Amino acid sequence: MREEGKISIFLLDDHEILRRGLHDLLSGEPDMVVVGEAGTVAEALAGIPAAHPEVALLDLRLPDGSGVEVCREVRAHHPDIKCVMLTSFADDAALIDAIMAGAYGYVLKDVGSGELLSAVRHVAAGRSLLDPAATARLLERMRTDAETGTDAAAGVGAGASELGDDRSADLTVQERRILLLIGEGLTNRAIGERLHLAEKTIKNYVSGLLAKLGMERRSQAAAYVARLQAQAQAHAPPPAHTQSQARDQERARAEERKTQPQKH
Repeated sequence: MREEGKISIFLLDDHEILRRGLHDLLSGEPDMVVVGEAGTVAEALAGIPAAHPEVALLDLRLPDGSGVEVCREVRAHHPDIKCVMLTSFADDAALIDAIMAGAYGYVLKDVGSGELLSAVRHVAAGRSLLDPAATARLLERMRTDAETGTDAAAGVGAGASELGDDRSADLTVQERRILLLIGEGLTNRAIGERLHLAEKTIKNYVSGLLAKLGMERRSQAAAYVARLQAQAQAHAPPPAHTQSQARDQERARAEERKTQPQKH
């Protein structure tokens, strides 16, 4: 129940014992109150809008999806709710996903109780939990991806266009990511785990991208990715070391011709 003047908090974690411990810790503070709990994505998506907390503490990995998916949905419809991810380990990829979903940051589950309470108060006051070091890593990673072209998802569209096949031009970045993972042979569940999305959500994405590509089966999509990758490799310039070796061989042949006796 919401209490005037207190920070209202919603807890999402599939481990009941951990969730109970968090509840007891937070409820024991004079300026905090827990207004709802959930153990799955489905429960959270129903419970958070109803409770409308100031802060939502969301477990990253859940049986039917992830906290990132919940954060994305909540922030899309209730931007005033501040989401914080709870995770067992520091992970730059998880940090990027959380930020893109609109989270204020994430907290490791092994932090001390004082740090967690401080984080909740910090976020409730409208401040981000992203420390300068984490932000620097994030920006550097994004900058490196942009400079080296390592964003494979974007590369699907670019590569297809260069090869005269623009069917993937209308795909979103997320659809291109999923298309690449289909090409790797991953199931919807495996793709969902990789992207922190529910299996049902992935199924909807797959149906949409197949329709855009004019295909009926994911096996066709996998073959499409394989063909594009093979053609891209065939059109790609040889590695720098191969080019260097070729130049060395050519110079060696030229020197050999110079030393051979001339025929008159």
